[in-house]
Amino acid sequence: MLTNKDLMRKLFAILLLTIPSLVIAQVNVGLPTIELKAGIYRIQAELADTPKAREVGLMNRTSMPTNSGMLFVFEQKAGHCFWMNNTKIPLSIAFIADDGKIVNIEEMQAETTNNHCPKAAVRYALEMNKQWFSERVIVPGGVISGLPR
Repeated sequence: MLTNKDLMRKLFAILLLTIPSLVIAQVNVGLPTIELKAGIYRIQAELADTPKAREVGLMNRTSMPTNSGMLFVFEQKAGHCFWMNNTKIPLSIAFIADDGKIVNIEEMQAETTNNHCPKAAVRYALEMNKQWFSERVIVPGGVISGLPR
């Protein structure tokens, strides 16, 4: 027969084994959103503007609404590259210059570690569901408006 003390030890051990999986399954929750526009299309973008939010990104999500995405905002313009490790849904990423012009767009497969990089130094990157841009004929040179300054 288990004593209360033994039972508490077992529950504590189970909790310790569960915590790492909760950390691994981390998802950005409660990020602020911003409305962006790409031509006639409105986008509700979660704002990843801190190192932690950018690190987690869209990891471990299993879906994303059609006109939703995540806007990554960096302090400095640079060749910020992205990969899809622990990202469950395929995405398209638009690398965006300070003036809102799309520099290039990359298609990214889920659960891969291939680098996807801008063709010029940028401060912004917008992730949307795969082929969101191509299905709307949004191409490099197009403008994303509503970016935070």
